[in-house]
Amino acid sequence: MAVATPPYASDALAEGTVDAVVIGGGAAGLNGALILARSRRSVVVIDSGSPRNAPAEAVHGFIVFDGTPPSEILRRGREQVRQYGGRVVHGQVVSAESAAPSADGDLRFTVTLADGRSVTARRVLVATGLTDVLPQVPGLAEHWGHSVVHCPYCHGWEVRDEPIGILATGPASIGHALLFRQLTEDLTYFTHGTDLDEDSRARFAARGIRVIDTPVTEVVNDEDGALAGVRLAYGQVVARRVVAVAAPMQARTQGLEGLGLRVQDLPKGRGFASGTAGTTEVPGVWVAGNVTDLVAQVGASAAAGALAGADINTTLAIADTDAALHRIAEASPEAATR
Repeated sequence: MAVATPPYASDALAEGTVDAVVIGGGAAGLNGALILARSRRSVVVIDSGSPRNAPAEAVHGFIVFDGTPPSEILRRGREQVRQYGGRVVHGQVVSAESAAPSADGDLRFTVTLADGRSVTARRVLVATGLTDVLPQVPGLAEHWGHSVVHCPYCHGWEVRDEPIGILATGPASIGHALLFRQLTEDLTYFTHGTDLDEDSRARFAARGIRVIDTPVTEVVNDEDGALAGVRLAYGQVVARRVVAVAAPMQARTQGLEGLGLRVQDLPKGRGFASGTAGTTEVPGVWVAGNVTDLVAQVGASAAAGALAGADINTTLAIADTDAALHRIAEASPEAATR
């Protein structure tokens, strides 16, 4: 479901070794880069230009930026990173891996792009986001981000009071239905081959949620191309203006295999394992945003990027001090032991 952002000028890839490479130019990556650049760190953001929320008309649930188009938030973010000396490079990472450490033992990583260019960094922040794995129902994907939605907090207000259908993908869809019921009186739950226990059916009945067990075969449009309903296996069309899908989510891991990051199963998909401030089991590598927190909205992802950026800067400050001591020891072994 990747959609490209509008074209923008790409900076030149830095030569030599930079303090940090950020892989991913969304809210998490840009905010992490902003923190690093404001700390006078040399930082390069590698942006593939295909953010998850590109199809959406606006970002919601993010104070101050509520109602702002995603592309505008990213445009401002890139400008602000550059304002402090950071670089934003349009490119696709095809490999990222550890490299030989520096003479004083500091970590090094090599990140290579699809066009053959590469950059060496002391630290890496992975903020590649995720992809939504939609059910293979004809006509569904073309409405993604508009009349086919996933998050009641991101899109709920905009689809309030509409006839909404929940296209079930598994157990997570049960809670999904209760959240969307808050937004409309007209809600239909299509089990679509998933199990729905009697207790859940009773709870749905108590809230006036209609349940249809016949599989959905396609999404139907009206003459203007707008979503008009869903067709069932025996041909009936159930009129709906919105379809909500709790689609499984998969972290974008392509090209990052060489880092050796651990991927874990989460309740709503798969993402990179992480600890406090985005730390990972791989020294020198952090993760932030949807690549590790699948349900994080834009504001939460930006905050995670900031925490990771600050933690990276702390480790770099310690490494810089260690390097200074190493240089003193090399120049005067006696002075280093006093």
